[in-house]
Amino acid sequence: MERLKIGSDEITLHVSSGTLLAAEVTIPAGGGPPAMHRHPSEELYRVEAGELAIYVEDERIVAGPGSVTHIPGGATHNVRNESAADARAYVIFSPGTEMETFFRAVAENPTDVVALAEANGIEFAGIGRLIK
Repeated sequence: MERLKIGSDEITLHVSSGTLLAAEVTIPAGGGPPAMHRHPSEELYRVEAGELAIYVEDERIVAGPGSVTHIPGGATHNVRNESAADARAYVIFSPGTEMETFFRAVAENPTDVVALAEANGIEFAGIGRLIK
């Protein structure tokens, strides 16, 4: 297992096969990616503790312990902890190669997130459009 710090979030890599990436994420209150984004990989979240707000396109899903949420590849989405307590979830990315490369790169160089995202097929949402 390897732990990576991405902003205020912690990602523990459990399985890395290229075909998929299985990780445990700990997201503190107010944590999660800074903006809506999309990428080719699909994601499957299983919340273990706390509560996550999972945004998929125009839908907001509140996910508590035991909840399982699928995010299709290519869908504009975000996963935020809007509660006052830490949240912990298991997530599977498929395929996992680009996401793992992105996580490792941002853990090493947290100041160049947008360029690293673009290099790994991730687009962040801007005002009214997706930006690269």
